[in-house]
Amino acid sequence: MNIDDALKAIENDSNIKFRDLLQVCKNFFEGPRIEGSHHIFKTPWQGKPWLNLQKDKKMAKKYQVKQVREALKKLKEEIGEKNEKIK
Repeated sequence: MNIDDALKAIENDSNIKFRDLLQVCKNFFEGPRIEGSHHIFKTPWQGKPWLNLQKDKKMAKKYQVKQVREALKKLKEEIGEKNEKIK
């Protein structure tokens, strides 16, 4: 799965299963560190968007889906910038 596939899979904030969102995060970010019911992922930058996921029964919370989407977009930008510097 690449970043574009992941973004497409979570393009809608609703009806995303927690386990699917968790798998996306495991593919692209370091972690999770689990504290109680929170799954915390480390990103390659400091500050927002940070990734702290928590189940809402079997579904992912809408605002957390949005945070993951923002983090994936930022990661994609950073990868693009690194590729530009290499050329």
